[in-house]
Amino acid sequence: MPRKLLKFLILFDNTSLLYFPGQFLSGRVLLQLQHETPVLSLHFNVMGEGVVQVRSARQERTYDKENYIDFRMRLLGDSDHEPSILSPGIHSFPFKLGLPLGLPSTFLGRYGWIQYYCKAALREPSGLIHKNHQVFIVMNPIDLNMEPSILSQPFKCDIEHKLGVACVGGGAVKCRVILDRGGYVPGESISVSALVSNGSNVTIKSTKASLTETIEYMARGKVVQVEKRDLVTITRGKIRPGGVDEWQNETLYVPPLPPTNLKGCHIIRIQYDVFFIVEPKSLEKQIKLQLPIVLATYPFRNSSGDISNTWPESILKPETHYPSTLPIFRPWLHEKNENN
Repeated sequence: MPRKLLKFLILFDNTSLLYFPGQFLSGRVLLQLQHETPVLSLHFNVMGEGVVQVRSARQERTYDKENYIDFRMRLLGDSDHEPSILSPGIHSFPFKLGLPLGLPSTFLGRYGWIQYYCKAALREPSGLIHKNHQVFIVMNPIDLNMEPSILSQPFKCDIEHKLGVACVGGGAVKCRVILDRGGYVPGESISVSALVSNGSNVTIKSTKASLTETIEYMARGKVVQVEKRDLVTITRGKIRPGGVDEWQNETLYVPPLPPTNLKGCHIIRIQYDVFFIVEPKSLEKQIKLQLPIVLATYPFRNSSGDISNTWPESILKPETHYPSTLPIFRPWLHEKNENN
């Protein structure tokens, strides 16, 4: 039997596939037919959903889901009983809808994801249904200039911790850590200054600063899985008893990452912290300072309105190629989707 349907495509007007909440999603469904073809209907569906899916060691599945968009329209056919006859050649069926405000950003993680996609289904009188889908990307930006002004100020943390046995000369380790501010965007660097004074009789093996990402996956109101990883780390050497070590504007580069939290999503949470860790040489416990920071999409502007740090134009002009601050895609998830 000759092939009648040569092409069946969903084409967006925005070729970057990047959209912000409140923008219009527009494009067309394109059919190319080799012969005259009867068609019952052409349905079009826009979907947005968040999913958390965790399997235990016993293969028990914990699952939760949120729906953000479910928009359906019929692009061809008044009913499913009387077919329309399409001539050979190319047929184009336009679509356009406004994306709701408050949509969470696209995100793909190990135990959950937020995805947006369009589906088209072409039904023939014989019962044969042709299907196609196209993913698009939503980014709900965080502008540091719209966040509390305290994020633009230096962020300080102090701690005093006793080490060693007091009766044999034990003492305290004093530590002060200062970040240049509390909010950043990918591509910037976090400036870390610190003063560590070892007033104990225990040698400090090392000190380090780490930028850490924590992702919490929730189902039915409870945290069911946590991903945590160190993104960038700086380590310095030992501090002997009575010694002092001073950090002066050491830098942690912020790699491409999704923004803090996922506004509009209630089942996946993202948090970023700078941890400053003092590691004693004996069996003493680590001394750990946690400094939460905000990762955003738009950086601070100075008094003249300029961007504080230069960043790719795609961040500021969403009509261009989508920025590298979008969520990190996981290859295994793409493979899974292709097999469905």
